[in-house]
Amino acid sequence: MTTFRSGFTLWRMVQAAQELTGDARVRERIDAVLTVMGGLGGKYGKGRPLVDALESVAQEAILHGDFPLAQRFQRFAAYARGDLFLEILENYYDEDARQRSEDYMKRLAAMGADRAVSALDALCRDHPDATASDARDLFRGIARSADHLGLGEGDGGVRLSIREVRRLQQFGHMEVVLRNLPRPASAEAARMMSEVLADVDAGVLAQLLELKARQAGLAALRSAVEAPDSSESALHACLKNQEWIFGGAYVAELARRQYTPDTILDIPLLRADGSLHVVELKRANIEKLVIRPSGQLMLGAPVHHAVSQTQNYLRTLDENRPGILTKHGVDTRRASATVVIGHPRYVSGDATAQEIAETLRTYNAHQSRIEVITYETLLDSASRMLALSSAEYDVDLNADTDSEEEPRA
Repeated sequence: MTTFRSGFTLWRMVQAAQELTGDARVRERIDAVLTVMGGLGGKYGKGRPLVDALESVAQEAILHGDFPLAQRFQRFAAYARGDLFLEILENYYDEDARQRSEDYMKRLAAMGADRAVSALDALCRDHPDATASDARDLFRGIARSADHLGLGEGDGGVRLSIREVRRLQQFGHMEVVLRNLPRPASAEAARMMSEVLADVDAGVLAQLLELKARQAGLAALRSAVEAPDSSESALHACLKNQEWIFGGAYVAELARRQYTPDTILDIPLLRADGSLHVVELKRANIEKLVIRPSGQLMLGAPVHHAVSQTQNYLRTLDENRPGILTKHGVDTRRASATVVIGHPRYVSGDATAQEIAETLRTYNAHQSRIEVITYETLLDSASRMLALSSAEYDVDLNADTDSEEEPRA
């Protein structure tokens, strides 16, 4: 059962966020949120109307390219929906609360370091000739032992209070960074660090970090696809906010997934012209992706079912285009769609990956608004994009390095 939330803290944060934008339409939607919540000292309205109003602000902010504000209101909506605790919002947007969390993190890190020192003291006491390798083995053993820990149900067990559950969720949203590090141990180390920092191009560094994050996201998706029992929700989680995987034609993944009462989209993507593209996800493990009833390959029933479902989505979006455009600023007339379903590794029978690709290519050639692809195609395409991006940065970096080198004999 959904537990909707609201209150003074959220009201105060929404008011503060209003000062972060100068766009009239975004401010208008924030005003709508404050209207739903009521004034200072009121009952602070909550429920589905508040969640919808907060998501509407996030939607409008995305359309105007203000992604930090969109993320802020997506988090507000998650709290109002009951998915986030208040401590999470305070950690993001309340400096005092953030400082308290940081102090707690420091004490926790110090306590962990102290326990590590105690473990090393015990090792050295029992084994005076212990080496660094022995120390590593000790901590590996501790880490492996942690997998066998659990929570008991009897009187001697450990029970987590709601406060501790909140704290665990808070840690899940924390980013631990090192600041104000001590000076290097030697002048030589300081010189090397200075040279490294002097050569850093902040823009290139940010792009390389983004590539690294994309590589990790793609690896997670590949692992999920290769797990036979992965559900649609597991695959959806890997593709959340990973619109780049579908190509460079999309600006962002939209915050709102529901535009009509009976239609909830898996992944709604925004094109540069403000129009909608729908991604419908199905399982990767589909045995009857293609069938051969009379010698020739054709697509199986699961594909036709997915396409029919997507056709109904597009028809509903077409019929409701004026209202959706007015309320949400998204053009759904003649929206396009991609169905991602199946993988050759799971297909029963003797069809090869090449034959499956050709069968899908033939089918797609007769479609105008819906394209059907497999997870193999999606992964291969995204991998090529990453490879090209990585090669581009490698060339640029090598060119910079070569230009500074002394000519070789």
